[in-house]
Amino acid sequence: MNAVEQSLESADDTPREVPSPPPALEDPSRSLNARLLGKLLRFIGNPPLEFALRSGELVRGPGPEPVARVVFKDRKTLLGVLADPFMRFGDAYCEGRIDIHGDLVRLIELVYEATAFRAGSGPRSLTGRVFEWLRRPRANSLKGSRANIHHHYDIGNEFYSLWLGDTMAYTCAYYPAPDVSLDAAQIAKFDHVARKLRLKPGETVVEAGCGWGGLALHMARRYGVQVRAFNISKEQLAYGRARAREEGLAGKVEFIEDDYRNITGRYDAFVSVGMLEHVGVAHYPELGRVARACLPKHGRGLIHSIGRNFPAPLHPWIEKRIFPGAYPPALSEMSQIFEPSDLSILDIENLRLHYAQTLRQWMDLYERNVERVRSLFDEKFVRMWRLYLAGSIAGFTVGTLQLFQVVFAPRDNNAVPMTRDHLYGSTAWSGHANR
Repeated sequence: MNAVEQSLESADDTPREVPSPPPALEDPSRSLNARLLGKLLRFIGNPPLEFALRSGELVRGPGPEPVARVVFKDRKTLLGVLADPFMRFGDAYCEGRIDIHGDLVRLIELVYEATAFRAGSGPRSLTGRVFEWLRRPRANSLKGSRANIHHHYDIGNEFYSLWLGDTMAYTCAYYPAPDVSLDAAQIAKFDHVARKLRLKPGETVVEAGCGWGGLALHMARRYGVQVRAFNISKEQLAYGRARAREEGLAGKVEFIEDDYRNITGRYDAFVSVGMLEHVGVAHYPELGRVARACLPKHGRGLIHSIGRNFPAPLHPWIEKRIFPGAYPPALSEMSQIFEPSDLSILDIENLRLHYAQTLRQWMDLYERNVERVRSLFDEKFVRMWRLYLAGSIAGFTVGTLQLFQVVFAPRDNNAVPMTRDHLYGSTAWSGHANR
């Protein structure tokens, strides 16, 4: 049993009386509560799960042994979830009105597997369109972006340090071998990005949205480049500047508190890892104009982003509670960065399964440090971030989320590699985390 399952199994409020086996879901003799539980189970395709009320009533999906049991505190909570499952399930779980016993990640995978096809097929109902409009992502204007970023990233560097590892990289790692540690995989990701950009000593790089500065510091340290890194999170910038001073790189990396839209100057390379999700599709042409203005003829760029197979909003609960203003684009939407500015796409790589592995390692560290998280915040916060991490793992394993790395350059840049040897040659990964 892993740390997540142990944590979920620790509750002592499972139904005291469980019928075995439960009657058929369609049995009209069942109580109203049982019929409501059955309705919810059918809504997600009758997967191998158990839904129960604390009064003891329970329904079970047909087929194999259930992977998890979902216990509702009362009928009011159940009715709320039936009325609006995509928002109210998450809220009820975080508030302790729903408990989950068993494999949380697998539970969410089953739900995503059952509902993913509906999300991408056919016209949406009127109710669905109304909900989508009401839950449209919050604005990413200059003012709105600062508020959105503050909500997520400025909740304390100590919290993130508990589960991101030594690199403090909060983006998909890269696993050149299955048994690579989280820190080594993040360093491998930094190198993977730098090799795609073909960085050389003495060159200049501008980074749009630098997080805690791990990539900027790595590019300066290992590749000898000069970096200007833009960010609007005060907590992240303070951390990055302190680390630059500690490593003697303050003269090589300049951390700038400003929006990507205010980037000026010319650079050999433009890079953005994990920021596009916060830009908003309406601003993609503007991001493209900024990137194009930065790059001379020989310049090159890379954008790394969570994405979708088709245009669809982020899960409404995650957008409201965790990532305000966030939106994972489809490749067709990402093209609006490049096409209006006549930027050529050179390479696209999908690292979806790498992100699933990254998230598994983050969640393991999170559960190991869950008591410290609880002391910093409260039980509601603990549950909220557990659900977010578990749901993100499920999104990448089921494929409702993708991870795209797109390399691009000005149209007339002919100094582009003819092969991928610079990425996957025998010396492409050192096998250890150089600091």
